[in-house]
This record gives sequence, structure tokens and C-alpha cells, in this order.
Amino acid sequence: RVVACGKVAVMCQRVVEGLGAGSERSRSRVLADVRRVTKRADYTPPDWRDLCGKVLVTCYMASEFSGAETRARAALLAEQIGCLHTSISIDGMRSAVCETFAAMEVHSGGVRSEAVRRRPEMKTKPRDYAELTQNLALQNIQARSRMVMAYFMAQLMPWATDGDETTAGGSLLVLGSANVDEALRGYYTKYDCSAADLNPIGGVNKRDLKAFLEWAGRERGIGVLARVADAPPSAELTGAEGAQLDEEDMGMSYDELAALGYCRKVERCGPLSTFLKLRDRWADGRALTPSIRARGAAAPVTFDEQVAQKVKDFYFYHAINRHKMTTLTPSYHAESYSPDDNRFDLRPFLQNARFDEQFKAIDEAVAAAKAARGES
Repeated sequence: RVVACGKVAVMCQRVVEGLGAGSERSRSRVLADVRRVTKRADYTPPDWRDLCGKVLVTCYMASEFSGAETRARAALLAEQIGCLHTSISIDGMRSAVCETFAAMEVHSGGVRSEAVRRRPEMKTKPRDYAELTQNLALQNIQARSRMVMAYFMAQLMPWATDGDETTAGGSLLVLGSANVDEALRGYYTKYDCSAADLNPIGGVNKRDLKAFLEWAGRERGIGVLARVADAPPSAELTGAEGAQLDEEDMGMSYDELAALGYCRKVERCGPLSTFLKLRDRWADGRALTPSIRARGAAAPVTFDEQVAQKVKDFYFYHAINRHKMTTLTPSYHAESYSPDDNRFDLRPFLQNARFDEQFKAIDEAVAAAKAARGES
């Protein structure tokens, strides 16, 4: 959620700039809004960091898999923008859920209680579907624990910290963090920390988010954002930053996702036309990320096969994760290929993930290209 925090900080800068510029009427309206939002009738922010400290609370929700570098960046960001920063560990919440599951009682006669497995284990490199199932469940409960704690804190932090400055009621808004490319791929947990009241980056692609971080670090005096922009994206659900990388988990890079999402939404392409377009656009010598669905002997070899597999992977994961997009947090739409199903993209969310005819047509196009080149 670093980018969302950076956006709030820049908004606070703009608000304070508005208090010192424009007509007297506009300045008075801005000040009235500040006092209404902060619930402080006599408050005038001396600077933008003080205002940020009144409206933004951040929390580093650590687990045993969290890295020291991400923790340090979070603390430094809070220091540079002036917000109220906290930290907690979610390991206790995760353990409590696991213990509750372990204490489950089985009452149906068709399954013997003693035969039920109750202790899932996290494996660094899952070898089969059974281990992958355990991994995903344990990763998801971490993510969902963060959502529960975020809403708990949003309701309680004004009461916990305001003291005698204000006796007004109310709670904070929870800010989400999933971006447009992750949402299209379905690379997030349903009802996890992406579930929020408002998502400032939900309609922005990863490339633009990185550009914003670099700009804010350079132009807005928030230098740590440049470090965030240079860091490899990581969910840190199975290992610290570097041990778990988003692009490896997804089997596609953010640049590839942006191109696939653009074809699907803006150019109204299905799988075959997406393949035909990207085969030409990507024919510049670039290396494509390895597929996580076609490995070993099944891994694509030729460039056409690699593009074909990339397109198949994207449409497959988009289809099986489409249900998640019906619950996306409302966001500002800054991209032409938003995944927001309810308010922006009205296509059905229950789709056949096999795409039998479309994928068959892609295979035929790959075979035809081989034949034209005289390859066997």
C-alpha cells in the first residue's frame, strides 16, 4: 500500500498549497473541508506533513515471512510523510485460525473424524497439488487476516489516538492496494487486503505506478519512494522480498500483463486475435517469462509457441479468477483496460476457462507459421 500512501501524501501537499493560493473564498472552503475531515473545528495545518499525520494511519502487518527491508521502507516512508505509523504481527491471527481448524469436529458418517487432516504445512517449493493447496490456504489466511485487522484498526484508531483534541465520532477509510494488472491476472486473494473502502491505484497499471513513485520521490520530497520503485514486487507470503517474486508467481511480467490487458479490453481481442497481434509486437528480440502451466517437456520452444502459451495462460487465469473482480474495491479509473466488473467492464464473469475453439485456432496458427517457414 506504499503507492496509496504516497498518493495521500501528495494530496495533502496539494491541500496545503490550496490554503495559501487562490481567492479568499476558495481558501476558506479548503480550510472548512480540512476541519470537517479532521473533525477539529479550530485546526489549521502548519504544513502538509502535519495534515498527513491527522488523516493517515499506516500499519506494517508483519508475518514470519516479512523482510527487514520492507519493514524499514515502511517506517522511513511514514517518517518522510508525517503519518501515524504502527506495526503488528499477524502470526497470532493465522495461528488462531489454524488451531480452530484443527479443533474441527466431524459429524457426518461418511467421513471418519480420525482420517481428516487438520494440520496444513507451508512448503517453500510445493511438489504437487496437495502441497500447493496447503500453501495457498496458508497464504490466503495471512492476506485475509490483514483485511480484518485493517478494518478493526480503522474503526478504533481515532478513538485510540485523538485524546481530547476531538470528541467527534467516526472511523477511517481503509485504502486498498491491488493494481489493474494484478486484478486482471487474479493475483490477489478474494476479500484480502485488496478489499477496502477505496482503492487509489485500482485502475492504474504497474508501469504508471512505478513512474509515479519515481516522480514523487524526485519532485515531492519523498525520497524513499524511489527505493520502493526499484524493489522487485513481492507478496511476502511464503518468503521475504527476493525469496518470493510476483512475476515468478504469476508466470508473466507486468509489461506482458499490460499488453495482454490492452488487447483484451481496448482492442476487443479474443485469444486468437491477441496472439496474432502480440506475435508481431513482441517480435523485437525480447525474452518472455517462463510459463507456470507448461513446464519441462511441455514447455514452449519456439517464439510463436511461447507467445501462444502466454496468451493461453492469461485468458485461462483471467477466466478462472473473473469471479474475484465482481468484488473489487471502487477505484479511480486511470487506465483504459480496467478489471472492474460491476462498474466498468460489463462482460460476464463466469467463463469457460478451456477456450477450446480459441486455443485450437491459436495452435493452428502456430502450425501454419511453422509450415510456412519449412519447419517440421
